[in-house]
Order: sequence, then structure tokens, then C-alpha cells
Amino acid sequence: MKILTISALAFAACICLAQEAAAPKPQVKVNVLNVCSPSPAEQQEISSALARIPKRPSFSPDFEVDRGRSVLDPNTNPITGMANANRTPANSSEQALAEFVRIRRDFPNGEPFSTAQYSFSRDKEQMIETLVLRLREAKDLLEISIESSASSVTSAAAMLTAATPAGRIKLERFGKSSVVLARCSGSNGGPAPDQSLYEPLFASASSILSDYRGVLDARKLIPAELARISGTGATHRKSENTARHQ
Repeated sequence: MKILTISALAFAACICLAQEAAAPKPQVKVNVLNVCSPSPAEQQEISSALARIPKRPSFSPDFEVDRGRSVLDPNTNPITGMANANRTPANSSEQALAEFVRIRRDFPNGEPFSTAQYSFSRDKEQMIETLVLRLREAKDLLEISIESSASSVTSAAAMLTAATPAGRIKLERFGKSSVVLARCSGSNGGPAPDQSLYEPLFASASSILSDYRGVLDARKLIPAELARISGTGATHRKSENTARHQ
């Protein structure tokens, strides 16, 4: 009887192990965005989304202007972190800083878009401006963002006056992966990919970005707010130096 019981238990254990081995493993789905050459369907989607943006919008009286300074943490970027792993840690006075200004305006009720937010940030290396327009009803599209960048060797006023062209377009979709088109450079010293097919999309995005620089008065507000940030930093450093000498 004992031998029979042990045999039955061993047989049941073998069945359980066989079932576990035969159980399918959960599949992991990874979406890879082809930002350099989107598909024809994605190109059409970008074109349709850009066409929905009003070029001469009307806004409600509500608005917001925000400015500030943030410390850039290389540990948040694994590539930067690995590159700086063997370097001597910098002291607090050598921390990389970025200054930013944000402008937000609301569309009136009944408009397909709810808000328009324009942000401008700069550090020692580059300046980046981003226009984000959010849809009021998230049926298929959540928001559209257009971005441009330039080297910090020039001033913010010069970048805004020169109407720097758009270099990145992104569609945030509801329940789907994003659609992105970006200007790409060559990798490993090779030539840049041919993106002439997408120039109409970049041109349309650049025109929209230029229009909203004017509508949001960014060409005046951004340099003025950045000057206030720089003035605050200079006053703070002067106060610190005065306190040390006392």
C-alpha cells in the first residue's frame, strides 16, 4: 500500500513538472520607433495631425509663464554616466545647469485643442525649444509636439529671430506607440540618411513653430525671462561672496 501511494505521488509530480515545462512563456513585445524614415502610413498620419493645428489661434484670457533653473544629473542618462565614470567628480560650483522658460495658453471651449505649451531650455551645450499642443478629446491622438535645437554658441534671441527649423515631430497616440520623425545624422562617421522625402513635413512643422513663436510672443518673452534668471543667479552668487568675506 505504501509503495502504491509513493508511486502515485511520484507520477503526479512528473505530470506537474511536464505541465510546467510545456506552459508557454509570456511574450515581451518591444516597439522600435523608426524616427529617421517613418512608413507611408505614419507620414500621412503626421501630415494629417499637422494640418489640424490652427495657424492663427485664438486663446482664452488664461495664461501662464514659468521660469527656473535645474541641475543636470548625469546619472539619469546611462550613456553620460558611463562616459563620466572614470572622471574626477566635479564640485557643486561645476555642476551643469539648465535654464528654462515655459509659456502656456488655453484654447476656448469648443476648440479641438485644449492647451498650447511652448518651452525653451538652454545649457552650456545647446538650446532646445518645444511646442506641445494637447487635444481636448483623447480619441486617437493625445498631443502633437514640434522641437528644434541650436548650439549655445549663439543667443536665445538670435535662435528665435532666425526661425530655427523644426528637427523633430512627435505624435502621442491613445493606446498605440508614438509616431516620430526626426532629422538624423550619419552613424559611425557615415553619411546622413536621405530624408528629402520628408522635407514637406519638416517645412510644415517649421512654419507652425514660427507662427506660434509670434502668437505666444516668445521672441520677446523668452530672452526677457532668461535675463531674469541670469540676474537672479548673479545676485545669489554676489550674496554668497559677501557672506564669505564677512
